[in-house]
Amino acid sequence: MKRQIYRQLPGFNCGECGYTNCTQFAAALVAGEVKTTSCPFLLQDRFKESNEQVNEILSGKTWDAVEDAEDAEEEAEIIGLIDHLAADFVLSPLRGEPSCREDLHPFDIGIRADIGDILRYRPWGCPITHFAEVLAVAPGIFTVHVVGPLHRLGSEMDWTDAGLCMVVGFEGVVTRGDMPDVGATVRFLPEHCMMGKVHAGVIVHSEGDRVRIEGIDLKVW
Repeated sequence: MKRQIYRQLPGFNCGECGYTNCTQFAAALVAGEVKTTSCPFLLQDRFKESNEQVNEILSGKTWDAVEDAEDAEEEAEIIGLIDHLAADFVLSPLRGEPSCREDLHPFDIGIRADIGDILRYRPWGCPITHFAEVLAVAPGIFTVHVVGPLHRLGSEMDWTDAGLCMVVGFEGVVTRGDMPDVGATVRFLPEHCMMGKVHAGVIVHSEGDRVRIEGIDLKVW
């Protein structure tokens, strides 16, 4: 049921509903922890049909179609929202984590932060301001979890302004699409990306369904 509901959601991963991404929101809907009115986009006329479909699924009216819908989801081409480009796979968070891990390199080499701190930054090539929790610190690199886009502005959360950053690596699990080979140049769609934009990079490590991608580029041809 969760997957069928997810297919009807706008997919913006904006966090306005109170959850990190639309996948978590779909799970909360199934669990009865939240209503569709928590998503501001589902209240818009352009998503009226989607809203009705979600409520029908939750009421059990279309439950018989769940298995077919899940099969179709697995086989469907993965298309980005912004450029309408096809991706090889969806990159999802490591189990139990809120978003894919990202390695950030601030252009301001004087930025200082400790594990657990919140960074406010804009990825190079992305128009969206991000907020992320620091997981690890290495010379010139912060490994982070994304914890919110623009809706965090104005909150009481303390942060360090890291300014413009280069995202040099992603780490997560492949949940849809083909498992890539190490060394392959790939197109991937990070599950937590608010813009739904296809990224490119090179697989430098894989273990089971877990992969690390470096050489990140938002200019995908």
